[in-house]
Amino acid sequence: MFQLISKKELIDLTSRQIKNLFTLDRKKELKLLKNGIIRALERCEYCFSSCKNKYYFKGGNIVFNPFHSGQYSIFLYYLSNVLYKESKNSVLADKVYYLNKVMNSVDIYYEVELPDIFDLDHPMGSVMGRARYSNYFYFTQHCTIGNNKGIYPVIGENVIMYAGASIIGDSQIGDNCSISARTFIKDQEVPDNSIAFGISPNLKIVTKDELYFRRDNKKWKF
Repeated sequence: MFQLISKKELIDLTSRQIKNLFTLDRKKELKLLKNGIIRALERCEYCFSSCKNKYYFKGGNIVFNPFHSGQYSIFLYYLSNVLYKESKNSVLADKVYYLNKVMNSVDIYYEVELPDIFDLDHPMGSVMGRARYSNYFYFTQHCTIGNNKGIYPVIGENVIMYAGASIIGDSQIGDNCSISARTFIKDQEVPDNSIAFGISPNLKIVTKDELYFRRDNKKWKF
């Protein structure tokens, strides 16, 4: 993967951002941060390899650009998740999670398990809760996934959420589904290969052939 700046420069950039906004213990936290950044870059490379986003490639090679806010948002999520799971340092993970909120206006808590392959576009105001996610998940601005009475949704493979869409509670979203802008789904099932729009309980669902969602897909390399 081609990096617009070197690993050292990326470590310096991220550590300065954390230090300037919060604090950074150079003895205890900097080493963990360095190791976490290497692992987060590995996860980014795997994730981006399946994307068709033109900004993620140059000359056929995967590109990581920390000044592309979407890429950096994914990177910071992976970094916070790695620090929490592998380094067992929730304080440093909190700082990275908070940094992502400050810089990109997106709320993806490090205990949330987003899939190995996902993407986002202009994610301002989006909150991704503790649902069960599958690969090829894609969301845009002002999207919400959350609980109802402690129950979270289950999201199938190749699901896209357009601006302002919400999926709440005991909702089951099948594979190859498109959740239209400003759609609100609560405690409801959307079958495979469907377009959903409207507001629960009066949700409208249009079912299509699987090829409709897979053929000439502009977002993913399946």
